[in-house]
Amino acid sequence: MRKCLRCESEMLENLEIMVSNGGYGIDVREKGIFKTSLGKIKCAVCPKCGYVENYLEDLEKIKKLKETKNK
Repeated sequence: MRKCLRCESEMLENLEIMVSNGGYGIDVREKGIFKTSLGKIKCAVCPKCGYVENYLEDLEKIKKLKETKNK
């Protein structure tokens, strides 16, 4: 359960961010041409104050990327 950082209410989670007039979501990638996706951005919305928070659900690719950059 995610708590709103502004009003501490329970947020609605696992929502998708979509490009207007498009059927594709937004994902996170490394900088550069032809890099693979590191994860699809999800969002949570507070039903009380409207605060929106973006997050990645699966962090395995991010952890692996960090390990390779720290070597």
